[in-house]
Amino acid sequence: MAYVDFRKELDCSICLSTYTDPVMLRCGHNFCRDCIDCALDTQDKSGLFFCPQCREPFYKRPTLKRNITLCNIIEQLLPIPEAQKEDTGNFCTNCIHSPVPAVRSCLHCEVFLCENHLKVHSKSPEHVLSDPSTSLEKMKCSVHKKILEYYCTEDAACICVSCSLAGEHWGHRVEILDEASEKKKKKLRNVLQKLTTKRKETEERVRSLEERWRTAQEKAAGEAERVTALCTDIRRRVDDLEKKVLSEISRQEKEESLSLSALIHQLEIKKDELSRKMRHIEELCNMTDPLTVLQEPDTGDLCDPEEDGGDEETGGHDKQPHDGDLAWFKGNFHAELSNIMSYLHSSLSRQPKQIKDFDNEQNPPSYTEGLPVLTSKDGDNHGKDRIAGISGIYVEGPADILLDVNTAANNVHISDDLKTATWTQTDEERPETAERFQDYNQVMSCRGFSSGRHYWDVESSEVAEWMVGMCYPNIDRRGDQSLVGYNKKSWCLQKENNYLVIYDSTEIRIPDKISSDRVRICLDYEAGQLSFYELCDPIRHLHTFTSTFTEPLHSVLCVGNGSIKILREHQL
Repeated sequence: MAYVDFRKELDCSICLSTYTDPVMLRCGHNFCRDCIDCALDTQDKSGLFFCPQCREPFYKRPTLKRNITLCNIIEQLLPIPEAQKEDTGNFCTNCIHSPVPAVRSCLHCEVFLCENHLKVHSKSPEHVLSDPSTSLEKMKCSVHKKILEYYCTEDAACICVSCSLAGEHWGHRVEILDEASEKKKKKLRNVLQKLTTKRKETEERVRSLEERWRTAQEKAAGEAERVTALCTDIRRRVDDLEKKVLSEISRQEKEESLSLSALIHQLEIKKDELSRKMRHIEELCNMTDPLTVLQEPDTGDLCDPEEDGGDEETGGHDKQPHDGDLAWFKGNFHAELSNIMSYLHSSLSRQPKQIKDFDNEQNPPSYTEGLPVLTSKDGDNHGKDRIAGISGIYVEGPADILLDVNTAANNVHISDDLKTATWTQTDEERPETAERFQDYNQVMSCRGFSSGRHYWDVESSEVAEWMVGMCYPNIDRRGDQSLVGYNKKSWCLQKENNYLVIYDSTEIRIPDKISSDRVRICLDYEAGQLSFYELCDPIRHLHTFTSTFTEPLHSVLCVGNGSIKILREHQL
């Protein structure tokens, strides 16, 4: 009875049968190798592994170790099924009274040996022993029926002595089986080591990509939340502005209605008075008695001279109504709306950590404050040009210029706020596209101007060599014609050893020395004027191009070294 209880300890908890090739987990529980493999394959889909018996978790697929002690116990205590005895036939050939499992087989004698008969078997070299599960036929040459002892390296075949000395492998290079096997094992170990290294590298790459994926998802979620909050705030401000404007329009409409109503009432009274006087004059005209007509006061006295002025009697209201107040408020409305849109645009270009709470911005920056005033000194030949060239351009405020990374050459680094272009020796490895500059370190702006008057300012580093200007969007992206200023599609100011203005490869040198690192570019699209100014005190006109613009104009920067920065409004 105790033996039966002991046998129950040899049953697998998964298949409920006696262990077959038992293996052990780290927690100490044993299972059939096939049973636990199937269970772990099922758990592999969830990514979490655990022991089917005690449920201990494993964060990666556990390593299965063969339980040698349990295997020996099963082999010693459990009888081998009769069906297995008939199928395998690997029992000692010399044990004729009872089947005893064979532990070795002799290829020379072609017999299976148990432990006892193995001890008394011949130990001579020709008696080659092998695993009893190995087929004796496979260990002998199919032609000479001799033991396979050598390996032909040229034909990659196992051969016997006769094959090597007189057979088809005569003269070939041969090796002993054990040596050939060790060499092949060594190669396989090297391959296994390389595959293991590659697998580790692949696993590390997968972990890295998963981390980047999580980071990208978190960043996208943060950006989406930021934009949502920003747009919500913008909608609130626009709604408040709409209510304010509608309220002001309604107030002015009521005031105008009251004023017009009073004026109409006064004019009605005046009309009645005039009608009364007209009727009296008609009666006088119809009288036949001349004495009566002459005794009436003079007809000129019937018309009050003060009434001809109109404004005095009506208190100055006898004038056509005008919408000056509404026009003024409309202008303020557009200015406020422009401020909101500028805030939206600049906020979207900021890093998340740089975003400010718009409600806390008590004094939002003015977009027309701090602009330099043009003055003309005596003896300055450019004074009139300076005033004429830039008059009225500042009305709309500085243009918000953002650089288009899709057009930037691979040796131009663009800052995160899309305001600074820097020359770099490191290739940015951006994809080659039809809109990207290939041969020169240039970048265009996202925004183009097809009407109106605009300006924008740039500041360069001290050692920078650069070109700034404007171009049509269809300017070439490669070849000599793609350099700004050296074609009919672009105009520029260049700083190298000296300062030049360039159009269609025609270079004009700026005679005066330029000391400031800041330059202003002004565009009057309808007038066909593109002007360059040095931002000094006072501001100084450098040159004005005059042309007929036929396409939208985009800002363009070219950096030879150093960097060029587009100034924000509060930096002026």
